[in-house]
Amino acid sequence: MELTGAEIVVKCLQAEGVEYVFGYPGGAVLFIYDELFKQDKVKHILVRHEQGATHAADGYSRSSEKVGVALVTSGPGVTNAVTGIATAYMDSIPMVIITGQVPTHAIGLDAFQECDTVGITRPCVKHNFLVKEVKDLAVTIKKAFYLARTGRPGPVLVDIPKDVTSAKCPFEYPETVTMRSYNPVVKGHPGQIRKAVQLLAEAKRPMIYTGGGVILSDASKRLTKLVKLLGFPCTNTLMGLGGYPATDPQFLGMLGMHGTYEANMAMQNCDVLLAVGARFDDRVIGNPAHFSQVQRKIIHIDIDPSSISKRVKVDVPIVGNVSDVLEELTRQLEAAGYKPDQKALSTWWSQIGLWKSKDCLKYDKKSKIIKPQFVLERLYEITKGDAFVTSDVGQHQMWAAQFYKFDEPRRWINSGGLGTMGFGLPAAMGVQFANPGA
Repeated sequence: MELTGAEIVVKCLQAEGVEYVFGYPGGAVLFIYDELFKQDKVKHILVRHEQGATHAADGYSRSSEKVGVALVTSGPGVTNAVTGIATAYMDSIPMVIITGQVPTHAIGLDAFQECDTVGITRPCVKHNFLVKEVKDLAVTIKKAFYLARTGRPGPVLVDIPKDVTSAKCPFEYPETVTMRSYNPVVKGHPGQIRKAVQLLAEAKRPMIYTGGGVILSDASKRLTKLVKLLGFPCTNTLMGLGGYPATDPQFLGMLGMHGTYEANMAMQNCDVLLAVGARFDDRVIGNPAHFSQVQRKIIHIDIDPSSISKRVKVDVPIVGNVSDVLEELTRQLEAAGYKPDQKALSTWWSQIGLWKSKDCLKYDKKSKIIKPQFVLERLYEITKGDAFVTSDVGQHQMWAAQFYKFDEPRRWINSGGLGTMGFGLPAAMGVQFANPGA
């Protein structure tokens, strides 16, 4: 069966189970739009600006575990989308961005609405492709979805010249793809996990520090089980909120520049630190040289080997999918008959209690002027945490992170790494499409 490139794009989206495409039309993608409107399985959501399309696809993905899809035209369509692509890249959000391009014979000739899409987006995507032959289109889109959702997730861009969307070839969507240079490790090394078990068993002042990797790998339940088994205190980064229930007594609040006093002091004074799906960024540890002066053993679990010892040298690196590693770590602890050192832990928790008694987030609740903190607390009380919360970037974002208690993953939707203003509203649109009953 021969199909045009535009028909192939739509068939591929259908095969991947895509429900929504967020986009804005333009000349280079008109053939794809024509085919989108000939079917009803993949629905198109029209935005007012390409940046909104990428943020909406981002919010859709963050709240649903699915790959978000955006469709934009060539030239300014691409450049308008770059901020949203970079936002997803910094927070490891799986997305596929389909971009139009001038016809292949016009590439490099400064044609109308031409830009070097591959070159411009290379620093802010997990991978990008320029498809010059229609016969390569189906396998390329399959690779894009595979890359976006596996390993450390991220946005993948597929650039398609207009003549490729009108050319024809036989269509067959591959069931699987392999990429010789891409083979992410899923299971952690057993020897490294054994070293981690030994360190955790010997800890006197332990701390568990978790980030967005817990949520991305759907490891929240396994993390909670491990924390309960160990009896250790736990903190989340801004991107990790909801990865461990905020109302649990072992939770110390958010960590970092805008985090709680007790979480930061426990992080600085622990003797064993278990870092799970987090990257020791500057908003969490400040100056790496100062952070490294404290004598502590660090266990770091992350699926991306390039993130380990990037800013802080660790003692036990474990490369693997967070969910799988936590499961094996818990299994080994249980098999070893782990029993916490109650005396040492009791002393440690007493110290944490002293830090907590400072009530670092207190504010004037008797003020006649309504405080933003009060608004967030009341919002939490009214919704009882049963809400999806998106935010823009700034102080309001920090108040939401501090005063709204997230007990479940994928409920807190915000731009962390890039800190993109204008993210909240289009992201909320994506969240609504992903969760129509919310």
